[in-house]
Amino acid sequence: MTSSREPASSREPAFGTDPALAPEPAAESATATDPRPSLAVWKFASCDGCQLTLLDCEDELLGLTERVRIDHFIEMTPAEGAGGRRARLTGLGPYDLSLVEGSITTAEDAERIQHVRRISRHLVTIGACATAGGIQALRNFADVDDFVAAVYAQPEYIATLETSTPISAHVPVDFELRGCPIDRRQLLEVITAYLAGRKPRIPGHSVCFECKRRGTTCITVAHGTPCLGPVTHAGCGAICPAYGRGCYGCFGPASKPNLRSMVAQLRHDGMSERDVVRVFRTFNAASPEYAPVPELAAEERHESRTVTETRQEGPA
Repeated sequence: MTSSREPASSREPAFGTDPALAPEPAAESATATDPRPSLAVWKFASCDGCQLTLLDCEDELLGLTERVRIDHFIEMTPAEGAGGRRARLTGLGPYDLSLVEGSITTAEDAERIQHVRRISRHLVTIGACATAGGIQALRNFADVDDFVAAVYAQPEYIATLETSTPISAHVPVDFELRGCPIDRRQLLEVITAYLAGRKPRIPGHSVCFECKRRGTTCITVAHGTPCLGPVTHAGCGAICPAYGRGCYGCFGPASKPNLRSMVAQLRHDGMSERDVVRVFRTFNAASPEYAPVPELAAEERHESRTVTETRQEGPA
């Protein structure tokens, strides 16, 4: 989702109820004369896997630093910018490009993402947590207090929201990069595109396209293996089908997924109604594209029952 906003440098400084999270005034440093655009990487509720994907770029990351100044990345360095200030959760800003990993699960994070948006010229969400709530969004379909009581010895000390929501539910997002974790090649393309002032060239087609490109026989056609490949966004390289395992949708929904046909196929391949709902919710529970799945699975159950009853009542 894109929208026109005022330049990041003119945005209001961050605010916060906790003084420890408030940003310090920007100081004169080498960044004032450094012509490279600035990059910030942020973490919310997540496992850090998508941030590690950026660190795993290794040689490419070294070349990238010649084009971009990494000013805020707590996973990589405790320092903020070239001045060497202690990095804080809020960061000093402003930044030309912010990469955001993780979903919003606490009131403090709901406030902090507003600050991140204000000091970021472009904001890109990376990974299933940031784009679709992540695995932790499974709480959205139950009572979060039950989960807290089951996990923590003293749940009264835990402050959390009832839901886990993607970043786009709180602030405007310029681009969403899917995956759990994201693909390093796609990440480099996104960063390069923003440095070049163009739209990222990330295809919207499904995993099936990648299976065909690498010469993998369709495991659903050949073996009747349930697979979410037809409705899952490409980017993983179709790793699971290449090793005989059905795609389980970690890269989220492809462009305009045909869910009705997909649900019918999964039921035909032996999945129960409950399993169909579960497999769609595993990584992208808060994805709006997958919201119709429970209703479609229930319809498919009713239709299957009707067909069976009709056959039983028919002539021998």
